[in-house]
Amino acid sequence: MANRRSAAHVTAGRDTKKAIHDAAVRLFVAKGFEETSLREIADAVGITKPSLYYHYPSKLELLVAIINPLLDDLKALSEQVAEIAPDADGRRTILRTYLRAMIRHRDAGEMMVRNAVPIVNAVADQFPVVVDANKTLRDWLAGPDPTPVRLLRASAAMEILTVALVSKEVAPDAEDDLVETTLLDAAIAALRPDGE
Repeated sequence: MANRRSAAHVTAGRDTKKAIHDAAVRLFVAKGFEETSLREIADAVGITKPSLYYHYPSKLELLVAIINPLLDDLKALSEQVAEIAPDADGRRTILRTYLRAMIRHRDAGEMMVRNAVPIVNAVADQFPVVVDANKTLRDWLAGPDPTPVRLLRASAAMEILTVALVSKEVAPDAEDDLVETTLLDAAIAALRPDGE
């Protein structure tokens, strides 16, 4: 009997955390990170503010919990990129993996795009992870001894993929597979110098 209660409590706790996460993302996107209070998030979930504090002791900890999975994926990708050959297949693999992370964490990414300055200010200690991961990926995409043109094309390819973060707004009827194939093709085209 005690085990059933424990399992139910854990499931309820996970469900509550997910509900808090989802409500926070919706409110941060709609109202802004700074303008959203923990009281509003608790009300949106239908819990008390002390219950919210049980799961997330502060708005900053809630924010970090929302963005860390995206940052972890970007960091992991930047760490494995050196093991992949920088040929056409390798570039497609890296771009697809990066794009899938953008799609998988679209809610956190859209929130970061819409609240860039306040979020960067709030989690400044996390910002180098994003900058370093993006630089590593860009430099790898540009290839060995990159020219300025190659670096610009690599940056453009990565920017194209970030459109996935706002794809629900841009093309609400587009399924994830359409978002993936369209943006991946566009990013690969951005990497190709004219005539290739």
